[in-house]
Amino acid sequence: MAQPVQSKDAVTLASAIPDGAASLESVLCTEELPQRPSRVPDHAKENAALVTLAGALAESRHTILDILADAILRVTGADSSGVSLLTSDGATPDPEGHRFYWPAIKGMWKEHVGGGTPRNFGPCGDVLDRNCALLFRRFERRYPYLLPVSPAAEECLLVPFYVRGKAVGTIWAMMHSDRRGFDTEDQRLMNVLGQFASLAYQTQGTIDDLKSQINAREQAESRLRELTRVEVGVLLEGLEAQVRTKDEFHRVVVETASDAVVSIDHRGDILFANHATTRTFGYEPSELIGQPLTLLMPEYLRDLHKAGLERYQETNYRHINWRGTELIGLRKNGEEFPVEVSFGEITNNGQRVFTGFIRDISARKQAEEALRASERDLSLIIETIPGMVWCAAPDGELNHLNQRLLEYTGTSPDDWAQLGWATLLHPDDAEPTAQAWSRAVATGQPHQAQCRFRRFDGVYRWFQVLGQAARDNEGRVARWYGLLIDIDDRKNMEEALRSSQARLSRAIQTATVGEFAAAIAHEINQPLAAVVTNGQACLRWLAAQPPGMAKAQEAAERIVRDGKEAGEVVRRIRTLFKQAAVEKIELNLNEVIGEVLHLLNGETTRKRVAVETDLDQDLAPVAGDRVQLQQLIFNLLLNGIEAMDSVADRPKKLFVCSKRASPETVLVEVRDSGTGLKDPDRIFEAFFTTKENGMGMGLAICRSIIDAHHGRLWAASAEGSGTTFSFSLPVLATAAV
Repeated sequence: MAQPVQSKDAVTLASAIPDGAASLESVLCTEELPQRPSRVPDHAKENAALVTLAGALAESRHTILDILADAILRVTGADSSGVSLLTSDGATPDPEGHRFYWPAIKGMWKEHVGGGTPRNFGPCGDVLDRNCALLFRRFERRYPYLLPVSPAAEECLLVPFYVRGKAVGTIWAMMHSDRRGFDTEDQRLMNVLGQFASLAYQTQGTIDDLKSQINAREQAESRLRELTRVEVGVLLEGLEAQVRTKDEFHRVVVETASDAVVSIDHRGDILFANHATTRTFGYEPSELIGQPLTLLMPEYLRDLHKAGLERYQETNYRHINWRGTELIGLRKNGEEFPVEVSFGEITNNGQRVFTGFIRDISARKQAEEALRASERDLSLIIETIPGMVWCAAPDGELNHLNQRLLEYTGTSPDDWAQLGWATLLHPDDAEPTAQAWSRAVATGQPHQAQCRFRRFDGVYRWFQVLGQAARDNEGRVARWYGLLIDIDDRKNMEEALRSSQARLSRAIQTATVGEFAAAIAHEINQPLAAVVTNGQACLRWLAAQPPGMAKAQEAAERIVRDGKEAGEVVRRIRTLFKQAAVEKIELNLNEVIGEVLHLLNGETTRKRVAVETDLDQDLAPVAGDRVQLQQLIFNLLLNGIEAMDSVADRPKKLFVCSKRASPETVLVEVRDSGTGLKDPDRIFEAFFTTKENGMGMGLAICRSIIDAHHGRLWAASAEGSGTTFSFSLPVLATAAV
C-alpha cells in the first residue's frame, strides 16, 4: 500500500524491486502471531459489525466496502484500515488487473483513498501470491515508494479478499505506533468480516446487474412487447436467484454467529438451530428440530414459558423484555447455566415464527462474582486494618472512609460529603495539605503529608497522611487508596528530644566555656606568678645599697623567660581553638548541604521556614573534613533559621546556593529573610553575639573551620533585609581547570 498518486504527497510507484531493497522475509513477522497473547473475543462487538454489514446489503457495493473498512477499524482497534482491489483501469475491479486500487480507507490514512500499489511489487501482491494472511513490520524498508508516506506503518495485517472463490484483493488493518501489536484474534475477526463482506459484495453485484437489466428492458418498450414466455421465465429465474442469494447470505450470518440461534413456531416447537447451539447446549441441531423449546430450560421455568407464549399470542403483551434478558438454560448433560436472550418475531404464511439469540454468560457471571468477592475482601481488609483508611475517585473526591476514621472524627459519611475533609484539619494545616493533595491528583504521584486532624472531642492530633494511586491496565488512575497514621506521640517525643538537645547543647557550651576559662587560668597562672616574684626581687636588688645590679639583671632575665612561657601558653590555646589537625577527603559540598538540610527538616517545619535551594549539579569536589564542614553549614543554617524568629510580617525563607565562583574555588551562600545585622564585620569575633542568650562562639568556630580548610568566610547584611553568609573553598587539585 502506497501513497495515492492523486494525493497531495504523491510518490512514484516502483514496478520492479529496486537495488538495496530489504528482502520480503525481513519485513514479515507473521510467525509471531501464534506466540503473541491474544485478546478475549468480544462477541457483542463482532455481532454488531456483522449486523451492520448485513444492513449494507440494501446499499451499493462501494458502501459495503466502506462499511467493511470501518468495521475492521472498530473491531481491531487499529489506527488505519482499508480494502485493496485489483484493477486494470484504476477504478473498476478486475481479477486480472496489474495494479491495486483503494476504494475504501478509514482512520489516519483515509485521505489516501483512491490510491494504490503495483501488483508485482507490493504487500498486497505478496498476500495474493502466497494466498494467506501476512503480517508486515515497517514494510517501507522493502518498498521504498512508501518512505514519504506519513504516518508510517509500524505493523500491517493483510488478509486475502475473495469474490466467487477467487482472490481479487486484500483487506488490511494498520498500526502507526507500537502501542499494541496485532494478534490471532485480529486475524480471526478480519477473516470473518471478509467472508461476510465477500458474500454481500457478490449478492449486491448480482442485484446491480439485475437492476441494470430491468432498467434496460423498461426503457425499451418495443423490446418489452416482444418478450416471449421464455424470456419472462428467464427474468423470473433471475429474481428467484436473487431471493436465493439473499436467503443464503442470511443463512451464513446465522451459521457463523458465535451465539446460539434458535427459531420456534407458534406452538413453541423448534424449527431451526445453528451450529453454535451445539457448543452452548450440547445438542446437535438435528436433535432439536421438532422438539419443544422447553427442552433447553430447567423444569421450573417450562410452565412459565408456555403460559407466557400463549398469553402473548392472545394479547400481544410481552411479560418479559425481549432484548438482553437474563434467564437460566439447561445443557444436555443436565447442567444449569446463565444465558442472555434476545427475541425477534416474523410472520410466515400467516403463522408467527420466533427467533432467539442465546448467549452463554457463565464466564461473565463468574467474573462478576469474582469481582464482588474481591470487593468484599477489599472492604473487609480496609475495615480490619489497624489504622484509618480512605479511598478516593481519580479526581480526588473521597468516596469511602473506614469505620475507625469515622469514629475518630465522630462523623458520618454524609458529614464528610457535605462539609468536606478540610474542615477537620487544623487551620494552620488546611491550605498546605489541600495544595499537596491537589498536586498529587494532578500528577498521579504518591501523596504524603503531615497535618493535624480534629478528634471527636475537639482535640487536634498529628497524623502522617499517605496516598497511593491504583492504576488500570493502560496506566490511568482508577482509584486512590490512603492511610492516616497517628504520629502525635512521636511528634511530642521529637519535640521533647529537640528541647533536651537544646538544653544539652547549652549545658555543653557552658561547660566548655568553663573548662576553657579554667584551662587558661591554670596554664597561665604559673608563669604570671613567676613574673611577679621575679619583678619584686628585681626591685629589691635595685633598692639595695649598693644596688645588686648582677642579681637584678638575673631577675629581669627570669621575667623575660616567664613572659615568653606565658606567650607560648596562649599560642597553644589558640592552636587548640583552631583545631588545626583535620582529616581531609574528597567531598561533594552539595551532598553535605543535603545531609544538613535533612537534619534540620524538623526545625524548619516547626518554625514554618520555607527552604529554597539552587545547587550547581556540576559542582567541583573539594578536599575537607566532612564532620567539620557539616558543623560549619549546620551553624550557618541554624543561625539563619533563628534570625527569623521575630519575623511576622513576611514569609520566612532560607535560600541555599552553591556554584563555581572561579576555576579555583567553589562558593556557598546562605541567605535568610530576618532582621539583618548592624555590624556584620564583628560577627565572627569570639564571644561577640547579637542573640539575647548567645555565647558568641558559633561563628568564631565556623571561621576557624574555614581557616583550617584554607577558605574564606564572610557576611553581608543590610539592617531589616536579612543576612547572607558566604564561604568559599579551594577545589580539589585534580578538579581544577
